[in-house]
Amino acid sequence: MERNQDHPFFVYLPHFTVHLPLQAKADVEARYRAVTDKAKPQHNPTYAAMVEALDDSVGRVLQKLEELGLAENTVVFLNSDNGGLLYEGTSTDNVTSNKPLRAGKGHLYEGGIREPLMVRWPGVVKAGSVCDAPVSSIDYFPTIREMARMETPGAPAIDGVSLLPLLRNGTGGGHEALYWHYPHYSNQGGPPAGAIRMGSYKLIEFFEDGHVELYNLANDIGERHNLADAEPAKAAELRARLAAWRESVGAVMPRINPAYDAHTASLGLYGSDPAHQ
Repeated sequence: MERNQDHPFFVYLPHFTVHLPLQAKADVEARYRAVTDKAKPQHNPTYAAMVEALDDSVGRVLQKLEELGLAENTVVFLNSDNGGLLYEGTSTDNVTSNKPLRAGKGHLYEGGIREPLMVRWPGVVKAGSVCDAPVSSIDYFPTIREMARMETPGAPAIDGVSLLPLLRNGTGGGHEALYWHYPHYSNQGGPPAGAIRMGSYKLIEFFEDGHVELYNLANDIGERHNLADAEPAKAAELRARLAAWRESVGAVMPRINPAYDAHTASLGLYGSDPAHQ
């Protein structure tokens, strides 16, 4: 930023924290350990210290923008790449909690795919405002391209959409539907699956046995009430859309493993079972 303060620049800064292995500064961790309460969902002092380290790092970036006189003319995006990790390995003592969301990293329930996104754009995005429209990281490229007024004639079609209408007005633009494709087992116990979010409805299709789960996130953010049997028409509609999307992008589907054993497939890992939340 110092080298480029006199002309436009782009910085991509992927923090490793918060992530495994759980490691933190000893003095910061000790401060959180002194107030740890195992009865509360958030009770891992190492994780807490790692979150503080991330906060400090982001603060240094914002402070440098202030020092360089660039804060009022710089757009800052901050988001996580997945939901919080519930359990480390086969441990049943949660690392963090995504409540009231279900499950965590490595799963297609909301605890795994719904992340915070914050945008600071002085003079455009009102400080403290909240937008409920679902967006995705695939939207960054078209958004930044439009912000930079870049013309790309003849460029191939892309999945994302510009978020400028939402950032400027809080409404408009956005996606008709969002899709996820996770055709493998996760190291957190998540099975191969795909998902579609359209309006308040979300459908998850599990590739092991083909069953689907349907949720209305408007009144069931914790995904506790599967509506697939109660609303078969909606489930069929979303399943067909999900299949059509996979076809349109050439999504690769998992192949049958002749050595598959359903009793050991999860490796004792947790995340999707409500009893472990």
